[in-house]
Amino acid sequence: MLEDKVKIVKKIKGVISAGGTGSRMSSLTNVTNKHLLAVYNEPMIYKVIKTLTNSWIRDIIIVLGGESVGDFIRLLGNGKEFGANFSFIY
Repeated sequence: MLEDKVKIVKKIKGVISAGGTGSRMSSLTNVTNKHLLAVYNEPMIYKVIKTLTNSWIRDIIIVLGGESVGDFIRLLGNGKEFGANFSFIY
């Protein structure tokens, strides 16, 4: 039973939409993307990634846009730190 669930989850990919401009938070997002802003002690996107990996979702596609693409790639890398595999789409 558990093995069947693990097989199904291995096929599921997570998608994180992080390509917005954050215009409604413009005083905070003039310099960086809102998903890179700290919530408590870590960037907001970490919370989403941890939720996916805690649900056994390891293949994660991160949709990016705007000028912060390089910041995301430098921060997140290939996903190894999170036990995941990241793909970036611009």
